[in-house]
Amino acid sequence: MLALALPGLALAAPQEPAKLRAHAEQFLKTQTTGLPGNVTIEVQPPRASLPACAALDAFLPVGRRPLGKITVGVRCMAPGQWTVYLQARVRAIAPYVTTARALPAQHMLGTADLIMREGDLGSLPADIATDPGAVLGHRTLAGLAAGAPLRAASLRPPLAVQQGQTTRLLLQGPGFAVQSEGQALANAGIG
Repeated sequence: MLALALPGLALAAPQEPAKLRAHAEQFLKTQTTGLPGNVTIEVQPPRASLPACAALDAFLPVGRRPLGKITVGVRCMAPGQWTVYLQARVRAIAPYVTTARALPAQHMLGTADLIMREGDLGSLPADIATDPGAVLGHRTLAGLAAGAPLRAASLRPPLAVQQGQTTRLLLQGPGFAVQSEGQALANAGIG
């Protein structure tokens, strides 16, 4: 009955699993271009047989980063329409910043407090520090154990403005600029 209702589908050749994998791998290579270190990508073949497709489009689910164990979607745009989700593993072996020793809360980071380790960034939090120079002068929000990876969420940037400090305010827009002096109402970091 199904063959009579969908004659084009019944006669269509199946999609080559190798072509799906290659398309997903190429998409992930593009997505991981700016990642530091040595990046390796492994994509599992689809579990189901699918009709052949002339126009494939790969995508990541909304809000996902292309690191670690992920799912990458591949959809057929023509001649038919279908979507399949492939399991993938993206590894980025690169150096990241850790603490050289146990650090107390509110400790200002210096070069002696930091060491570099190498590992898979996909198995670490998204906000892991990879540049030691970028965290120098930051303060720890809580105590950190020796060897703990440094995350942006566990650090407070140095103060750019202190409460009571006189500051220059500048507002710019298309065709205008307004400048004035003011006094900082609270401490603030960069950004």
